[in-house]
Amino acid sequence: MSIWEVILAFVVVVLMLVALLANVLVLMCFLYSADIRKQVPGLFILNLTFCNLLMTVSNMPLTLAGIIYKSQPGGDQICHIVGFLETFLTTNSMLSMAALSIDRWIAVVFPLSYHSKMRYRDAALILSYTWLHSVSFPIVAASLSWVGFHHLYASCTLYNKRPEDRTQFVIFTGVFHTLSFLLSLIVLCFTYLKVLKVARFHCKRIDVITMQTLVLLVDIHPSVRERCLEEQKRRRQRATKKISTFIGTFILCFAPYVITRLVELSSVVHINSHWGIISKCLAYSKVVSDPFVYSLLRHQYKKTWKDIINKILKRSSINSSALTNESHNRNILQLNE
Repeated sequence: MSIWEVILAFVVVVLMLVALLANVLVLMCFLYSADIRKQVPGLFILNLTFCNLLMTVSNMPLTLAGIIYKSQPGGDQICHIVGFLETFLTTNSMLSMAALSIDRWIAVVFPLSYHSKMRYRDAALILSYTWLHSVSFPIVAASLSWVGFHHLYASCTLYNKRPEDRTQFVIFTGVFHTLSFLLSLIVLCFTYLKVLKVARFHCKRIDVITMQTLVLLVDIHPSVRERCLEEQKRRRQRATKKISTFIGTFILCFAPYVITRLVELSSVVHINSHWGIISKCLAYSKVVSDPFVYSLLRHQYKKTWKDIINKILKRSSINSSALTNESHNRNILQLNE
């Protein structure tokens, strides 16, 4: 193995471990907190977490084996199953992010009618569509034998071995990425930019009230005035940062891989194998970032996972103290004997 392959293998191992821990923690928060389970967005986050966990335990290990051994890991049947899952899970996670953005758009732009427009039944219908949409492409690919081990990405994924099917495969790949990556990106941009517009409008209203209050309060201490202005500035930046994170991570993680897949269809451009694996690792990094972007850094999830950790630590400390007391009592009995 070259130094590049060692580094890439190490990166995949780190991504696997962090993705597994983070997504399991999100799942634990969902199971632990009744408040999180009651919320409609929780269904979309649960679906996204399910996709991320399955991707972590099925696709990442085979990519790691592909980097190490530079050949297809396992038999053709296993590779076909993993390639099918890779196409399904990637599309499903993209559409889940789009569904979360639609939920936020309705909640912010139509707050009074949110509970009537986004119920559990509506969320279940959206999830049914995402599953149907996501499973249709791998079914077509598997039926046409367009799933296999791709050396460029060291992964079991969409791959055409027959030159006579090249035109059909090019059309299929273009349609697939248009209706998965591009469609999700358009939905994300439309919904979150609408949310940002509403957030900025409310910020302006709050700023006007704040400035009027500061003008009226003549005797206010300069430090208090300074803090008010600082909070005003932070409030303006908060929504922009969040929305930039949602859209930015989506583009940063998925765009290099999608562009590489499309450029690869052209026989004119030669793509370096290391770049192919790097673009795949970037796509895998979305599995790592999703738990933090959509769940763990939010106040409710943060409180829940802290409660879980405190409960585990408290239980372990009680157990250890009980064992210590038991050992101490046993020693006293032995001395008495």
